[in-house]
Amino acid sequence: MTLKAKAVYRAVALAFAGVVGMSVVGPTPLAMAAKRQAPQGIPANPDDAFVELRNAARRNDVSRSWELADSLADYPIQSYVQYFRIKPQLYDASGYARTDAPEDEIRSFLQRYKGEAIADRLRNDWLLVLGKKRDWATFDAEYPNFVLKDDTQVECYALLSRAMKGQNVAADARNTLSDPKGYGEGCVDLIGYLAQSNQFTRADVAWAARLSLEQNLVTQASRIAAVLPDGDRVDNDTLANVTRMARNDPSQATAYLLAQTGSLSREEQGAGWGVIGQYAAKKQTPDALDAYRRQLTLGGDAYLSDESQEWRVRAALRAGDWKMVRQAVEKMRPSLRDRDPAWAYWYGRALKADNRNDDARQQFQSIAGQFNFYGQLAQEELGQRITVPPRTTVTDAEIDVMGRNHPGFGRAKKLYDLNLRFEGNREWNWELRNMSDRELLAAAEYGRKLGLLDRTVNSADKTKAEHDFSLRFPTPYLNVVQRNADAVGLDIAWAYGLIRQESRFIMDARSSVGASGLMQVMPETAKHIAKKIGLPGFRVSQMSDIDTNVLLGTAYLSMILTNLDSSVTLATAGYNAGPGRPKRWRSTLTRPVEGAIFAETIPFNETRTYVKNVLSNATYYSALLTGRPQSLKDRLGKVVPESVTPDDLP
Repeated sequence: MTLKAKAVYRAVALAFAGVVGMSVVGPTPLAMAAKRQAPQGIPANPDDAFVELRNAARRNDVSRSWELADSLADYPIQSYVQYFRIKPQLYDASGYARTDAPEDEIRSFLQRYKGEAIADRLRNDWLLVLGKKRDWATFDAEYPNFVLKDDTQVECYALLSRAMKGQNVAADARNTLSDPKGYGEGCVDLIGYLAQSNQFTRADVAWAARLSLEQNLVTQASRIAAVLPDGDRVDNDTLANVTRMARNDPSQATAYLLAQTGSLSREEQGAGWGVIGQYAAKKQTPDALDAYRRQLTLGGDAYLSDESQEWRVRAALRAGDWKMVRQAVEKMRPSLRDRDPAWAYWYGRALKADNRNDDARQQFQSIAGQFNFYGQLAQEELGQRITVPPRTTVTDAEIDVMGRNHPGFGRAKKLYDLNLRFEGNREWNWELRNMSDRELLAAAEYGRKLGLLDRTVNSADKTKAEHDFSLRFPTPYLNVVQRNADAVGLDIAWAYGLIRQESRFIMDARSSVGASGLMQVMPETAKHIAKKIGLPGFRVSQMSDIDTNVLLGTAYLSMILTNLDSSVTLATAGYNAGPGRPKRWRSTLTRPVEGAIFAETIPFNETRTYVKNVLSNATYYSALLTGRPQSLKDRLGKVVPESVTPDDLP
């Protein structure tokens, strides 16, 4: 299993949704020109034509989108046909918002499909156009109707609109800009305006540019730097250079920063050490702790990225420095600290290490009700084992209402049938908004009736007070999983915990790198394991068979477990990132650590999240399957330092 292996439900993200022909508005000049293009062939199967239409819309191919949309006048989900007809007229071929979008057609669409997910999707697109053309009157009128508000660039345009009316938005902008991956044109424009209007200082601009550099968004960093006069560019200043160097060689960055100390303020020096600390911690070198200690002494917390602040805690955890753990959490930005229960848990542990038991207990109590990795660990700190809450059941009548009163579920099912999971998930999740716990459980049961177990899990996961953990943690194919787990001595709860994370029980799930099936086994790995266990005549196409997929997946997991000294924590990481990586991470330890500390300090974001989710899942599965209270801490165990040894596992 490679690090990037993912179920198909995470694939592709430029997707859009909709439903019926919109001839009430005349075509724009752009659309008329598109229709004059020489026609291409139209797939005979309407479903194939629809998928091709969606792909043409993603390419912003106006001509092909119109041609295909015209052939789908009777297609069942007509709102999507019309959305895919309109959307390419809002963006150019490079994906940038146009300023000549067909506003009458957009307004007609928004009115016709008011209240549907697809209307919110088009409003998102239109807001980007309105922001780019500085049509603030229309933008301000439409922005409150944007329900999901899940586009950073739109948020930046909303702040820019306020700033251009004379409001001071600097503090809100710093919060919005904390993650540079969604900046786009809108956020760069916002940074430029705030710099020109003296709401942002040079240091603020340098901070935003460095955030982009830390994410290796080099072109974006240069565009941000360009908002300042040429003589004041920040993309080649000392801290930008430190960031570039630290990514590859923290020791080189250290030498450079020390040589430049005289030209930097204390805060700038602190920001530099924070960057070095982050990359040294990710490389698991002992220099990380020293860099972060220097940073804490010098200051500059306001100019540290979220990642630098998080890795400051992780570096202290790995070193067992509880005083520094406490300091690092206390200096986190409040919005970052509140985003993840990890920081309440580790802060509680740091307080407990300082004999501040009442304060520690408050931290644990604040998250112990959450059904996740750190909620479980907090429960154990409060002296409670992990159990499942009482089961709430819903009636058949409540389930049937889901199909009648929520047409988005029907659209989602059609999209899933076309393997358009991103769009399907958007429709399904839209229907879940504002549902009560009983309605969410009914939606979960309805998903099960449709054979959509991933939607069953997704819907049941959202309940707050009334729960059904048999829906959150279903056990399909029980005989198959039990038989194969027993054959290799695996804990079935662990196997189910892994399957839930890998594929959400989507049997035909396929990742972008080719991993497939319930246990998301890579083709080359499958061939290797089949050979090792003596499976005659194995072909990769057999991975779509449930029995074969689970047979090879459990065999591989068992081999990794043996290879990694029966550590469930290490083996879980190895299934995701390859067994060689946890061996290397373990070899850099200077002392035995709790499994929870090892998991939290895994350098790869994906694997870190994966390990925590799988082992949290497994703990609940064990409670469900055995009917007995469980311990996540016992499952995590301890991880001890050990040198790397070669192996033949992929």
